[in-house]
Amino acid sequence: MIWEQEGGVGRITLNRPDTLNAWHTPFGQELRQAIEGDAAQDSVRALLITGAGRAFSSGADLKSGFEAADDGMPDIRKELEGYHPIMTAVRRLEKPVVAAVNGPAVGIGASLALACDLILAAESSYFGLAFVNIGLMPDGGSTLFVPAAVGKARAFEMALLGERVGARQALEWGLVNFVHPDGALLHEANALVDKLAAGPTRSYAASKRALNRMLYPDLEGQLDLEAELQHALARTKDFQEGVMAFVEKRDAAFQGA
Repeated sequence: MIWEQEGGVGRITLNRPDTLNAWHTPFGQELRQAIEGDAAQDSVRALLITGAGRAFSSGADLKSGFEAADDGMPDIRKELEGYHPIMTAVRRLEKPVVAAVNGPAVGIGASLALACDLILAAESSYFGLAFVNIGLMPDGGSTLFVPAAVGKARAFEMALLGERVGARQALEWGLVNFVHPDGALLHEANALVDKLAAGPTRSYAASKRALNRMLYPDLEGQLDLEAELQHALARTKDFQEGVMAFVEKRDAAFQGA
């Protein structure tokens, strides 16, 4: 994770480019510290989050695996207990948070982007709730963030089909605010976050608090439910098959078990 501050602007760069910024435990710990610690300082008036390299974030690092519970099965709930506070911290920050989605934003990477207040996307970027492809369900708050943005029909489409939503389609659907050419994304994102940092921060904080209450009145409860359901799914044969198929780069043969 790279933390930078210039004037009133804080910048977080997700920095595991060799894995397309995939999440594992140390990654989540560093990101949480950057948001809850560095970005929460009074000197920071607006925050920008982007990814290093070719991706915003490809989601969970399946190759690194998950910690095992006492019964030897994956304890994905423990992982989510580390990740979910990141989403609540983004929503609770009393300052604007901008995502500059420079490439794929998949799984919990998509959840992080969608947790932000304003989202700019590069033309080549895309979003995906690819959990279904490994026998899991959306988490990271995306079962709340997505329907709040795009409605029931498109939320079910993203969750059940797991297909990519390109930047232009994401703009049409209301997932993102702006789409820019790849080479102009960071310039436009920096201009926007600079503008926000120079603005009436108390006004922003009040608007964010009111909109949070309207749009996400029980974010913590939704995150808890996601963790409970995801924990159960991580103990299924379908999940084991989904991960194996992902590693072996083949189609999964799900059995509903």
